[in-house]
Amino acid sequence: MAGSDHRKQSLYFPEEMLGEIQHEANRQDRSLSWIVQQAWRVARADIRRMPSVNDVLQPVPPYKPPERSGD
Repeated sequence: MAGSDHRKQSLYFPEEMLGEIQHEANRQDRSLSWIVQQAWRVARADIRRMPSVNDVLQPVPPYKPPERSGD
């Protein structure tokens, strides 16, 4: 995993959701970015199982993480 690959991206959250994320970041003494990254890591498999609008025509194969070499 590229731990030093930092890219700036704007994300927009509903006000209430952003407040919840900020509250959790404060509670854990972490950045908003860290909280969102951890949430993605935890939820990624569930999100990938959600159908997309294109799945009506052709199912998406299950996600298979890339194999890591040299670990």
